[in-house]
Parts: sequence; C-alpha cells; structure tokens
Amino acid sequence: MKLVTFTQNGHSRIGALDAEEVVDFSVASSGLPADMLAFLEQGEAAMDSAREACASGRGRLALADVTLQAPIRRPPKVLAVGLNYRDHVEETGLQMPEVPMIFNKQSTAVTGPGNDIHLPKDSTQLDYEGEFAFVIGKRCRRVPKEKAMSVIAGFTIVNDVSVRDWQFRSATTTMGKSWDTHCPMGPAIVTPDEVPDPHNLALRTWVNDELRQDSNTRYLIFNCFDLIEHLSTAFTLEPGDVVPTGTPSGVGIGFDPKVWLKAGDVVRIAVDRLGELENRVVTEPEHTVQY
Repeated sequence: MKLVTFTQNGHSRIGALDAEEVVDFSVASSGLPADMLAFLEQGEAAMDSAREACASGRGRLALADVTLQAPIRRPPKVLAVGLNYRDHVEETGLQMPEVPMIFNKQSTAVTGPGNDIHLPKDSTQLDYEGEFAFVIGKRCRRVPKEKAMSVIAGFTIVNDVSVRDWQFRSATTTMGKSWDTHCPMGPAIVTPDEVPDPHNLALRTWVNDELRQDSNTRYLIFNCFDLIEHLSTAFTLEPGDVVPTGTPSGVGIGFDPKVWLKAGDVVRIAVDRLGELENRVVTEPEHTVQY
C-alpha cells in the first residue's frame, strides 16, 4: 500500500494512493483512525483493515480532487543521518564516519508534497538533500539488525533542506536543519511488501529539471537495518518516527562555485517505488512571524 494523508474540502484524513485515485479509509473501513500516527500505533490490525478497505472498491476519490499532505504531519521524532553515502563524504572533504552521524530535525519542520520551502531572510545558503527514509511501525528497543525489517512500517522520501551557514557555525547541526518547511516529506508511506529490497532503489534529485543527484540506496554506508540497530541501542523507537538515511553527492554545497537554492527554484526528488516529492522555494512570507 501507499499510505497517504490528504485534505478534501478542508477536512484531513488518511487513505491509500492507488494510481490516480485515493481510497478514503473513513468511507471504505469503519473503525480506522483519521490520523496516520494513530493508525501506525494500531499496528498490523490496522494494516490488515486498510488492505481490506483498498480491496473493497469503496471510498474512491480522484487524486485531482484532494491535496496530499505530509504522510505524518507531526512525527514523534525525525532522526536524520549525515554523511551516509561515500560520494557525499568525498565531496564534503570530511572523514568517512566509523559510526552513523545522527542529528534531529524538529517535527515542526515537516511539510507536505507541493508545499513551499521557505528561503529565510537570515541566509542565502539554502541547500537541498534528496533522501530515502524509513518509518518506524512498532515501539521497539535494542533491535538486532537481522530483526530490523519487522519494525519498519514503510518507506518515504524526505528533502533534508539545510541552511548551510547556520549548520556549520555551531558545534551541532540542529539550527541549520530544522527551519520551518525544511523537511518536505511524502508523497506516501510505501509498505514493505511493495519494496522488496530497500537497499537497491535509484534516487534522483532535480533542481528546475536539471539533474543534480543520481545514485542508489545500495551505496549507503549504513543501511536501514544498521541504523535501526544503532538508534534503538540508545533509545526507544516509536510508531511514526521517521529516519531519513542521508543524501548522495550533488548537493549545492558540493559545487564550485557553490549553487544555493533561490526563490522560484523547484526541487523534485524521485525514488524507485516511492514516487516523487516536489516543492517550490519561495521567499519566507511575512505571515510566518508570530508572537
């Protein structure tokens, strides 16, 4: 299944993407929650009900009549991985990591497919990072890598948008990675039965139709299973946690001269079996100021 969160006539709920249609779980199945996080927390029982809903033929909506949102609009945790493709390590000039380099993106940075990425007035060094991500489906701790697939609910695409001068001027990357709108995600959570090998998926990123990144998840230094074992050693993983697994070479900071995103740019990321995630860059609107 391709699990989605969508909005129709101002009302948001969850369903499944099927070609040019969305199966509305609120119509096709009784008892399923309207929120993706609550759905994932119900585990395999909810997944089975969702599959039955997809097979029922009920609750079909035209994709053109709804707006897709981030599949999980407020994940409990977004645990991103830095320097996890060999070619990206080489383009940065940094040392090859001996253990995964983990950092947080705040959940308030999450935005959906088609939504704007804000170019902040505080920096011109805005960069893109096309990434393959997995979503945790089960509360778990100390998961050995050979059991890791059993705790994955599915896979999605993330753009790890980065404000580079803010990222590198402090000892941690948090302030450069967590600006509002700087974690586009989607369009769906694709369940493992539709992704036979998560470690052999082509990943490509375009900026204004110019191909910038062209790689494959087989080049991950630490794969999904390594990351689950590593992360769950330290703390409990929960349903809805999202782990973007890192970006390959071809980001703006790797060019000479560097190529930063500007207002009007369109970033499109495609991952085999997961679809495409596209977002436009705009100057940060004045309405974002709140106090």
